[in-house]
Amino acid sequence: MSLLIKKHPQDDFFIADIFDQTAFKDDMASMEHPFFTLSIKPDLRTLTYENDSKKVMVHPSKEGLPSIFDKDFLIFCGSLLMENYNEGRKQDPDYLPPQTIRVTAHDFFKATNRADNGRSYSLFAKSLLRLRGCTIETTIKTKGQEEFRGFGFIESYGVVKSCKVKNRMVALEVKLSDWYYRSILGLEMLSINRDYFSLRKPLERRLYEIARKHCGSQKSWPIGLEKLFNKTGSSGNLRRFRHNLKNVIEDNHVPDYQYSLDSNDNVIVRRTKSIEADNPPRDEHTSHDMIFNFKRKISKQTLINSEKRHNDSFTDWSMDEIILQFIGYAEKTRKVKDVDAAFIGFLKKKIKTFKKDSYSN
Repeated sequence: MSLLIKKHPQDDFFIADIFDQTAFKDDMASMEHPFFTLSIKPDLRTLTYENDSKKVMVHPSKEGLPSIFDKDFLIFCGSLLMENYNEGRKQDPDYLPPQTIRVTAHDFFKATNRADNGRSYSLFAKSLLRLRGCTIETTIKTKGQEEFRGFGFIESYGVVKSCKVKNRMVALEVKLSDWYYRSILGLEMLSINRDYFSLRKPLERRLYEIARKHCGSQKSWPIGLEKLFNKTGSSGNLRRFRHNLKNVIEDNHVPDYQYSLDSNDNVIVRRTKSIEADNPPRDEHTSHDMIFNFKRKISKQTLINSEKRHNDSFTDWSMDEIILQFIGYAEKTRKVKDVDAAFIGFLKKKIKTFKKDSYSN
């Protein structure tokens, strides 16, 4: 087990001692839509984004909008909770991870490739203020539920242990917002490359998120320049964005993907590296046998219908990967009576999870 969970009397938070082997997870809602500013200076504008029925408004605190670098702390907390959730479900299918957790600044700095010095603590304190102080209004649902009130990414935080000599927060207790917490319960998280935290340019980070969410394990994914501009949440104008994108393309630092731009402002994202499944098979031969036996178990018509539904949709998982996930789900819950109906329902949820944003059409 890569995450050491320590029980406390309150039994509502845990301390992350080791992060070396924990997979980083990013929530799909903020990967797909812009919730964070790309500015490295205080951004006091109201970030607005609208795409069909999807709307986002992020109102800043006096410290400004939360930045793409502030998001590192959400990724850190979300990754720990996803690991905790996956481990807990192995013992109890009804297990729920805590919404309030206790973490150390040192672990956060180490996990996200940051220096452990006075400036890092100062920047971290401001990140917490921005994540807690912003007010988000959005129609975007997590775990199928819309939030009908303004909220921040963090509902609350408090210092548990501090260094009085250097005036630094050493450990803190954080409660995530209901909206973000539901993305974890809904398994609406994607694994990301650790090299993400080595990217210095905010635009590079945002472009990686978009590529990971929309291109995924596909060979390529197209999008128009103006649509990409809106999706990144970049300030400024399209001309400046085109210039910045060309610089990113020339530097070629985005992990696993490569961007290209033609003279007609058509952008193509190409996968340059094999992307591991979020639930990779442990043994290739065993997995092949499991898939083969499952396809023999369900009816021929169910197999035809499910493959058609899968081919007509947008999803980051192959049919075989979804079958393996369903087998794992069925083994854990032990509540599946009608395998055909249960699998179709499971497939629908997976497709809905990866519903393609109309910006990519």
